[in-house]
Amino acid sequence: MRWLFRLVALAALVALGFAAWLWWDMRSWRPDAALYPEQGAVIASGASGTRFETLRAIGAGFVYLDLAATNGAPDPGFAARLQAALASGLKVGIIQPFDPCLRADEQSARFTRMVPRDGDLLPPAIALSRTATGCEPSVSDAAVESELLTLINQIEMHSGAPVILKVASEFEERHSTARSIGRDLWLVRDRARPDYAGRPWLLWSANSQLVSEASEEPIEWVVVQR
Repeated sequence: MRWLFRLVALAALVALGFAAWLWWDMRSWRPDAALYPEQGAVIASGASGTRFETLRAIGAGFVYLDLAATNGAPDPGFAARLQAALASGLKVGIIQPFDPCLRADEQSARFTRMVPRDGDLLPPAIALSRTATGCEPSVSDAAVESELLTLINQIEMHSGAPVILKVASEFEERHSTARSIGRDLWLVRDRARPDYAGRPWLLWSANSQLVSEASEEPIEWVVVQR
């Protein structure tokens, strides 16, 4: 029994050491630039103090800016972040979070009010992470799909470009959106190449917590697959 206890303790120590190493390594890990020459970042809604020129210097060629959720707190700093990102020479895109509990009109109105019509912007993305579980009143999966299609059409009409669907694995498991809607995909999985969509992806959020000189807070690092 004493040897068994020691083996269990050793295994736990090794697991703890590996977890600590992985956490530390992920602070600076990025996919190989030889495999993914096009790399960039996501700047969260409400983030401040991002140094976009530094972001470009460390290897980003583009940046996507998150919009605040439609029913969340206002984001008065968005316009300033957008101007700073454009001035840095980075290619810039916007991410609209999708809320399955709200009508598409409410969400697209926020996008069209805050995002200018600009042919130089990257194709907009719609972030699909929150499922309809917990909506009050409850919302059917068919209604979620209908509102999402409406939101896609409204944002594409405003931007003049097809949207990219940034699909989280939980959302895909519930709604199978990647399999049913024919748009370019953006998948999310730290370090390991994502495969949950059932078809090829264009963008991959490979590290959600990259520590860099470009920001006081960790940023989300993204690569492009061509």
